[in-house]
Amino acid sequence: MGKLRTLAVLVGTAAVTAGALVVGAGVASAAPAFQLPFPCNQVWSGQTRTNHSPANAIDFNRDGDDGDPVVATAGGTVTRVANEGSTSYGRWIEIDHGGGWRSRYAHLSVQRVSVGQSVSQGATIGNVGNTGGSTGAHLHFEQLLNGVPQKVVFNGAQALYWGTKSYTSKNRCSGSTNPYTPQEVCGSGFSQIDSAALGTAGRVYLLYNASTGYNCVATMKLTSLGSASSVSAFLEVQGGTRSTDSGSFSYYAGPVKKAAAGKCVKWGGSAGSATYTSAFEHCG
Repeated sequence: MGKLRTLAVLVGTAAVTAGALVVGAGVASAAPAFQLPFPCNQVWSGQTRTNHSPANAIDFNRDGDDGDPVVATAGGTVTRVANEGSTSYGRWIEIDHGGGWRSRYAHLSVQRVSVGQSVSQGATIGNVGNTGGSTGAHLHFEQLLNGVPQKVVFNGAQALYWGTKSYTSKNRCSGSTNPYTPQEVCGSGFSQIDSAALGTAGRVYLLYNASTGYNCVATMKLTSLGSASSVSAFLEVQGGTRSTDSGSFSYYAGPVKKAAAGKCVKWGGSAGSATYTSAFEHCG
């Protein structure tokens, strides 16, 4: 693996696991239908080891993973968005899934949710990073019941203990439908105000947050979902410079955000060979 390391945070001993039903603190609770913390069809190497802290945690790696999106393994409410600096989890997130179940995502480079926010399974919550007590980019992941780390389960099957195994994400896999929405990409408070087709390959969206005065552009793929292909999104506020997010992405490009209260914007993007560029519009 080359990038995996222990975490300097000690958590209690794991409770007894019995299939999908786990007994912790004397209360039985059915686990959520957890999926991998990565977009549909992505393949990741997961490692468990007895000297990990906590031992039931799992570390995920793949080539060039720094900055890759991290998604919610099940729906729930965000309870922690913390930053431990150069120690422990670094930047991390915790989600409450109900019934005593929570999930944790550590060493993130970016956190894209806030405490109290409701998230659906597969919603982007952050990006893989190398913060805290880490010496290389990876995702440290835990599933907890009543505060006690459990042996991790994805798609109804327990992860390999102990060792390294390759896992394929089934998180929000839905055939020809993009599992993400422009609102999820741009974040809380944004509402769609315009969109344009990019042939059959995708669609680019312009959104606005009335409380902050920010515009946001996201290009959503409609084909080659789950596979990296050329896609881009851009936003230009009249009188300012253009900002662009472009590359080979699995589901979308963006978000590209700029303050634009009282100003006109030019926006657009591309998917494959199809492109769209607006005039300066949506002023005010």
